[in-house]
Amino acid sequence: MPTKLYCDFFGHNYEVTKKVTNHVKEYTCKCCKKQLTTNSNGKLTELTPKFQEINSALERIYNNRMMRLKQKSLSSSIC
Repeated sequence: MPTKLYCDFFGHNYEVTKKVTNHVKEYTCKCCKKQLTTNSNGKLTELTPKFQEINSALERIYNNRMMRLKQKSLSSSIC
C-alpha cells in the first residue's frame, strides 16, 4: 500500500515494458505495477484483457508485415 500512496502523491513512474509496434507500446509503473497501453487515438489507457488481446494481434500482424518487407527487399537486392 505504501507504493500506491507514493504514486497518488508524486504520480506514476512509467517505463516501456513492451513495444508492440512503432506507435503502440505497453507501460508499467515501477512502483505500483499499474499497466497502460496506447489506444487507437494515441492516448494512454489502462491495459485491460481486451487491450492485451488487441495488442497481441496487432503485434503478430506487424511482425508478419516486417518479415515480408525484409524478404521482399532481400529478393529485390539479389536481382
